[in-house]
This record gives sequence, structure tokens and C-alpha cells, in this order.
Amino acid sequence: MLRLYVFISLMCLVRSDTDETCSSFTKLSFHSAVVGTGLKVKLMLYTGRNWTCAQVINSTDFGNLNVTKKTTFIVHGFRPTGSPPVWMEALVRGLLIVEDMNVVVVDWNRGAATVLYHYASSRTRKVATVLKEFIDQMLAQGASLDNIYMIGVSLGAHISGFVGKEYNGQLGRITGLDPAGPLFNGKPPEDRLDPRDAQFVDVIHSDIDAWGYKEPLGNIDFYPNGGLDQPGCPKTIFGGMEYFKCDHQRSVYLYLSSLRDNCNVTAYPCNSYRDYRNGKCVSCFTPQEESCPLLGYSADKWKDYLREKDPPMTKAFFDTAEKEPFCIYHYFVDIITWNKNIRRGSITIKLRDKAGNTTESKINHEPAIFQKYNQVSLLARFNQDLDTVAAISLVFSTGSVVGPKYKLRILRMKLRSLAHPERPQLCRYDLILMENTETVFQPILCPKLQM
Repeated sequence: MLRLYVFISLMCLVRSDTDETCSSFTKLSFHSAVVGTGLKVKLMLYTGRNWTCAQVINSTDFGNLNVTKKTTFIVHGFRPTGSPPVWMEALVRGLLIVEDMNVVVVDWNRGAATVLYHYASSRTRKVATVLKEFIDQMLAQGASLDNIYMIGVSLGAHISGFVGKEYNGQLGRITGLDPAGPLFNGKPPEDRLDPRDAQFVDVIHSDIDAWGYKEPLGNIDFYPNGGLDQPGCPKTIFGGMEYFKCDHQRSVYLYLSSLRDNCNVTAYPCNSYRDYRNGKCVSCFTPQEESCPLLGYSADKWKDYLREKDPPMTKAFFDTAEKEPFCIYHYFVDIITWNKNIRRGSITIKLRDKAGNTTESKINHEPAIFQKYNQVSLLARFNQDLDTVAAISLVFSTGSVVGPKYKLRILRMKLRSLAHPERPQLCRYDLILMENTETVFQPILCPKLQM
């Protein structure tokens, strides 16, 4: 009986594919991109009931779109090979899992598929015009601008901004995922995405030295790993096509991670990436329930707080792991030394739990300065979060491969979690670190402060 049911189900799937009842993203060849295509915009609707089967809609036929619900538009960018975005299906599914909404994929591959970037760029306003006509009809049927959310990738971020300008910034929200930089850098607000294009604009910058836009464009601008080279992406051209697109696409995958339950990426408002790495921006000092902003879907929890700022804008920095789910867990390593002379160098710290799991952090972005009886607080970033720490190891290095080996005399070391400040702080006293030599020890609980 079960086999019969599976057979019937498969036959139904074959029939639906043959009858093309489910629409799919436009697939074009590289040849099409070379020859060029005219602009054609196709809107594809997904809902909780048909999240695997898209329905083509337009301004005269809404299909199953419910105008009383939130509607999220996904707008892709430049497609130099004509292929569909590999992340689109996961993004649609992730959005429908976190909230009951309409998801509309804006397929403008006929127009974006070209090897000439400036051709695709020149069509962005025309795409925005099509979207405005559709949203106008939604509003006529009872939709609210408050419930319109646009997620724009690369050129799609600026398209979203152009739509927002048509409604004087009254759209509910725009998320820009690494907004395109070439031909938009230095442009005035009316020619690019701008914080005033929606009630809340959040932006992730992951490739500011190539395809992405460097300067802030939103109410909150997130800069993973400083917005430059992303961990796990190829560093040389020998990485093939990934070398050109990995950093740029990382913004999408970081957003996707925010739709899952396995980690929430916390960011830290700061003036610069250097200040963040030096541990100067790990407290947000706000009355928010979420002490610091979360990347991605939940970034709008900071909406009301940012509205009160003048101007209502902030930059936030954070580091990520090389692969999904990308979460990094922050600790402070407080070190007090008693060397007679100043020591400059880096610290590598490794944690191990009782089960033997280990995680390591190299704090080497710039040399730390250790002075007698002065506390140095180093920001350590780990790929794993160990519930209990059974052993710690430290390595001190000056970076010199020749010359004498130095000692770092530690009066007290303290380890404290930023993600879980309620956890007991761990200490160790009277350690001597020989340069480039791993020292392993068991920590003890730090004494509680007397009130």
C-alpha cells in the first residue's frame, strides 16, 4: 500500500512538472548573458501552503497572495552567467519557516543576465517601476506599507531603495545584502539605497573592497570581519569563480543563518573594526532586552532605539567562523603581568572540556602591550562554545623567529564569557609562559567580588 502511495505521489509530481503548474526561476545560458537579454520581470509567489511551488502573479492577478499579511520581496542582483541564484530556495524556505507571510521572488534574470555590468545596473530603476505598480495595486486591495519588507541583494538592494523612495520612506523595512558598489559608490542618496528609504533599513557589508558598497547605507550597517575578506573564502584567483563571488555572497549566507535556531550572530556597535577587535565595543549600554543588535532577520529589534538617535544610524562589527552557522563566541582574557620590562606580543588561548573537545583563539591582530601590574583585556573569539572548561592552554609569542626567547610572567589570568556573563569566571595565578611554548593548566573559580 505504501509503495502504491509513493508511486501515485511521484506520478503527480511528474504531471505537475509537465503541466508547469509550478513556476521556476528563469534559467539562462552563459551564451544568453554574452548576447544580452531584454528586461522582463516575473513575480513568483510562495506561501506557507505552497512554499515549494511558485505561483506567477502580477498587478492584475494576485493569485493566492493575502494582502493582510506581511509580504517580503526578494530582489536578486547582477547575474553574469545567467544562472539562477543558488541561495534563493533556502532563503524562501527560511523566511516562511520563521513567519507566516507572502514571499515574492522578483525574477529579473532577463535583464540582469549580461556580462556587461553597467547594462544590468542601468535597468534597476525599471525593475523598481514594475514593483511600484504591483505594490500600488496591493495597497488598493487593502495592503499596508508597514507590512512591506524588501530584501535586496547587490543591485537588488538599490532597486529596493528606489521602490522605497517612491513611497517617501514609508515601506516597513529594507534589508540590503552587500549592496552593489561599482557605479553606485559616491552617488547621492537619490541614486542609491539610503536610510530614509524605509521605516527601518539594515545592511550587511561583506565585500567592501570589490563588489560591495563601503560606506553606511542604513539605520544599522553590519560589517562582518570588517567587511573585507571573509573566512573560508579563497584568497587567490586559483580559487576559481569562488574567488570573485564568495565574499560578496557571504552576506546572503549570514542572513540565512539568522533564520535558523542553531545560533544568533551578535554584532557590536563601534566606530571601527579595530576598536571592536581591541575589545572597546562589547557593551551596548542600551535599555534593550537584546543587549546588542542581532544580525539578519531580528535586526529590527533595534528599530525604536535607533529612531531616537541623531542621526538614526550606527555601524556594528563582528567576526564569523569560516562556515555555517558562522557564530563566534566572545570571551575576555584579562592578564596582569609582573615583568620588569614591557613585553609586546600575541596570545593564543585554547580551551578544552571534560569530553576532550577543544577550541582555539589566536589574538594576534596587533601586538598587545604587557606592563608590570597593568591589566590587559584581550578579546578572544572561539568557534565553539564549551559549557564547562576543564583545561586552558596559553602560548605567548613576540613574532620573532630569531633572537632570545622571552618569558611572560603572569600574576593573574582571568577568563570571562561575554555571551554568557552568568557563567563563573575562571582564574589562574602565578604562571610563567616561555615564548612559543604551550603551557597547559587547570583553571580555578575566581573569587567573587565582595560588596
